[in-house]
Parts: sequence; C-alpha cells; structure tokens
Amino acid sequence: MTHALAVPPTYAPIPSAVHPNHAAIDARTAAWADTFDIGSQEWRSRLVTQDIGVFAARILPEGQEEVVALLSDFVIWLFGVDDGYCEEGDLGDKPGELAAALHRLLRIAQNPESPMLTDDPLAEGLRDLTLRVSRCGTALQAGRWVDTLREYFFAVVWEAEHRAASRVPGLNDYTLMRLYDGATSVVQPFLEMGHGFELQPHERDSKAVRAASEMTSFITTWDNDIYSHHKESRGTGYYLNVIRVLEHEYALTPDEALTKAIAQRDRVMCLFLSLRAKLDDEGSPQVRKYLRGLSSFIRATQDWSISSLRYTTPDDPAALPSSFTDSPTDDSTDPLDIPSISWWWDLVPVSRTAPLDQSRVPSGARRYTPGPA
Repeated sequence: MTHALAVPPTYAPIPSAVHPNHAAIDARTAAWADTFDIGSQEWRSRLVTQDIGVFAARILPEGQEEVVALLSDFVIWLFGVDDGYCEEGDLGDKPGELAAALHRLLRIAQNPESPMLTDDPLAEGLRDLTLRVSRCGTALQAGRWVDTLREYFFAVVWEAEHRAASRVPGLNDYTLMRLYDGATSVVQPFLEMGHGFELQPHERDSKAVRAASEMTSFITTWDNDIYSHHKESRGTGYYLNVIRVLEHEYALTPDEALTKAIAQRDRVMCLFLSLRAKLDDEGSPQVRKYLRGLSSFIRATQDWSISSLRYTTPDDPAALPSSFTDSPTDDSTDPLDIPSISWWWDLVPVSRTAPLDQSRVPSGARRYTPGPA
C-alpha cells in the first residue's frame, strides 16, 4: 500500500461562493437518484453523503435554481457512469464493450425517444436529463452538451484501454485526454444555461475562449487527481492519475510528483488569470459572464474536494488540507513542457493593449503578468 501523501494548501485566488438553496438541491438529487434507480442502493447511500448538490451549487452560486438542480442530477449520473461502467465497473478494462455501451447511451442523449435501453436505469436517467437540458438551454447549448458527452465517452474508452494493458500513459497523452475524461467539458454548457445567456459560436470556438475552457479543465482535473490520489492509489488499476503519470515520466517519488503536479496547476492558474483579465477587457458581456462561470467551477472543485467524503475517506483518512493559500508555488510565464497545451501561453499578450488575435509571441519572450485577481 502506498503511503498517504500530505497535500499542502493549494493556491486559491478565486473567492468561494455557494448557491443559498444548496441543501434543498442536494436532497432533491438524492431523491432523483432513487427515482431512477441509479446504481445500487448501497452505492446511492454512499453517494448521497458526498455533497453532490453542494458541488453543483458551488459551480453555479448565482445560477437559476432549476439549472443548478439539473446540473446536480447530471453530476450524480456521471458518477453512476464512471463508478458503474468505467473506473470501478465491469467494463472499466474492456474498451470495446465500454465503447458499445456508451454509444448506446449517446443515442439516448441524441434522440431520447429512441425505443432502446428502456429497462436501463442510466439510460432512463439520461432521458430525463436530456429533456430538461432541452427545456433549460437553447438548441445550440443542447447540441454542444451532446457533443461534450461524446468527447467524454471517447476519452474514458481510452482510459479503459490503458487499464486493460496495465499501462501508465505518457504525460502529453494523459494531459490531452484529461481535458475530456474528467467530464469537465460536459459541465461547461451549464455555465451558460444557469445564467441565461448564450455564447455565440464564433466566441465559443475562438482560440482564447477555448483555451480558457481547457485551462479550467486542466486545473480542475489536476486538482481532482491531487485530492483523489489517496482514494485511487488504494484501488486496483491505479494507472490514471497525474501523480502516477509524473512518477513514471520523470522517475519521481510520490512526494516529488505531488510537488510537481501542484506547480503545474499553479502555473496554469496564473496563466488563466492573465487570459481572463484580457478577455474581461475585450470580450462581450456573455464572454465575461462565461469567464466568471469558469472561475466559479475552478473554486468549486477546490472547496468540494477538501470537504466531500468522496475524497476525505474517513474510514482511511486522506491527508488533505483544510484551507488554501493565496500564493502560487510556480508563477513562471514559461510554457509547461507539454506539447498538447503549450500553445496556451502564446495567447497571453505582451501587454493589456495588444489584441488577442495578434498576441502570439516567440516561446520564452516576456509576457504580461497580472496583478492580484
């Protein structure tokens, strides 16, 4: 058994917030999971103690309550897929069978009226979620949500292939797939729905906004790996965690890998703050709202991870912090040595007056560094 890593307080420059009706939302999600029979009774009794509704309420602290409740139900459904099919389920090391099962679910999300999987609780839950997404979001947002589900499903099949081969992935591949297999991109359409606005396609698909979304996925999944390491390292098939990947990539001890992972997420956090500042200056009102939503998502992951029983694991306590710090361990403006994401740094302008579409600078050149967020 691996020893318990002592996770230090991590950098948290974004204020904490939570929707005022978080307790009621959490209770309704527990009832929703029972209604649709998601997972086993034992699994549900464990999940409903893990503050899923509070997590959603932290992601959308000022969101419309109907959408916060929808997001909360969707998150517990995602855990049902992850725990039941992917990470801990029978299909977690069978990529072919997993791909087939997930594509059937994808068809339900595309066409909930399809007469298939009518006795499958996950499919029935997804039917309900899909109808509610269509009611709460625009046609573009509902379509984007289905697209992000496809990205997530594709990525977890990649995970299953690595478990089947008992193989630790390389850092670049892991980073790329972690942008999707953590289901972070699937949450992002709710940031629009919850606040009643819509990003235009040219805004959502712009390099700058896409980079901000990907940075959010990087930070939240690195945080998830850091906080869930204790739980994951005690299970079987422990190959897919950034600490394990960094150990393998650089021949590090677990403690050294933890330090490096925290430095990586801190450097990306500093970059996110720089890009957010620029987009706040130049972006449309809806882009600025979206950036605030991404920021809340980052902080929500931090707050929930140090308090949820999913990661504190009281039966085998994890050495997690009870607070955060206002100083990064790494504020370098140099790109991380990860090819799949190094282009992010080219988007951060030399100055606040340089437009984003002309901000590409040679690697290693001096870039704008923000003041306190």
